[in-house]
Amino acid sequence: MASLPQLPNPTWFAGCGEMGGAIVAGWRAAGLDLSQVVAVRPSGSPVEGVRTVPTYAEAGPQPKLVILAFKPQKLAEAAAQLRPWLTSKAVIVSLLAGVELGSLKRLFPKHRAIVRAMPNLPVAVRRGVIGLHGDADEALQQELATIFTPLGFAPWMSSEDKLAALGAVAGAGPAYVARFIDALAKAGERRGLTRDFATTLAIETVLGTAWLAAANGEAMDAIAQRVASPKGTTEAGLAVLDNERVLDELIALTIDAAARRGAELAREAETAPA
Repeated sequence: MASLPQLPNPTWFAGCGEMGGAIVAGWRAAGLDLSQVVAVRPSGSPVEGVRTVPTYAEAGPQPKLVILAFKPQKLAEAAAQLRPWLTSKAVIVSLLAGVELGSLKRLFPKHRAIVRAMPNLPVAVRRGVIGLHGDADEALQQELATIFTPLGFAPWMSSEDKLAALGAVAGAGPAYVARFIDALAKAGERRGLTRDFATTLAIETVLGTAWLAAANGEAMDAIAQRVASPKGTTEAGLAVLDNERVLDELIALTIDAAARRGAELAREAETAPA
């Protein structure tokens, strides 16, 4: 049986909102030892499974790993508070959407390495995606991959452009999938099903289809064709979705909007005061 990875001791979360909490939940589910993890939250609101304090002065020994998990708009303020507690041995992992390495290096000039991580919410149940990119050497890349892989699929991306593309698809994707599930459930309601039952059907249908694709590696079009009998009910529905590629175009517009907002966040971070 493979041994569980060890988190750097100590590991700090600078802020720990929705995504930071999802990472903690995923690590807890994987059975990792979180006894040396500290979440620093000005509110002091507890994060289940880890020690939570309101200030860096109360966090204990200086960290070997710091995960930036506050809102990107708080970057300048949070960086000024955090910098005095970092040493040249610290590895900084940023979860801040749209904030590029150049901006992070300007605000955190003293560090071992800075890495951007782009997670999505299903890391909480260990079925997530967490893209990685930064100035880490090969040994550190392997170390970080080892501690993030228990959360799901943790690829290293070759450029920030590719990391941004991953974020636009996988980072934002759960919200769009949730909307699709909700639309599928509403369609079931319109056919006379109760809301709860239609929602369960929609969730199980999406989960099962994704599981089937993951299990056998089959192409999405092949799965669609297996379901659709010639001149049958499924084919009639696909004709609506495939008409002028309406679904493809809608999703492309959605992802483009997310990508544009990511670029806007990057520009805002570039002009933030040090």
